[in-house]
Amino acid sequence: MRKFILIFFVAITAITLSMVPCVFGEEEQSAQILIKEDATNLLKEINPDVKIIEVRQSPVKGLWEVAVESKGRKGIVYIDSSKKYLVSGSIVDLKTKANLTQERFIELNKVDVSLIPLDDAIVMGDKGAKHHVIVFSDPD
Repeated sequence: MRKFILIFFVAITAITLSMVPCVFGEEEQSAQILIKEDATNLLKEINPDVKIIEVRQSPVKGLWEVAVESKGRKGIVYIDSSKKYLVSGSIVDLKTKANLTQERFIELNKVDVSLIPLDDAIVMGDKGAKHHVIVFSDPD
C-alpha cells in the first residue's frame, strides 16, 4: 500500500511539472528575466547614448528597475516584465509615503569620498582628525 501511495504521488508530481510550460508559456517565462543586454537593446532605440549601470527587480511586481547613465547623468527608469513598456517617474509607497525611486536615486549617486584625490588640497586643522570636511569651489 505504501508503495502504491508513493508511486501515486510521484506520478502526480511528474504530471504537474510537465504542465508548467503549458500554464506559463515560454514567452512569459523568458519575460520574467531582464538582463543588462536586454535593457541596453531596448533603451538604445530611445537613446543611443545610454549606458546601463544596473538592472534589478523593482519594489513593484512586474517592473524591473534599470539604473541608467547618459551624458554623465544618472537616472532610473522601469521596464515591465513583458519588455513592451518603459515607465519613467517615481514609485511612492502609499503606506509610508516614502519615495522609493528618490531613495534609490540618492543611493545610486553617492560619492565615495575616499576616492577623492586630496594630494593638492589645502588642509586646515588636524590631518589626523576623526572627521573631515571636504569643500569644493569653482574659482570661475
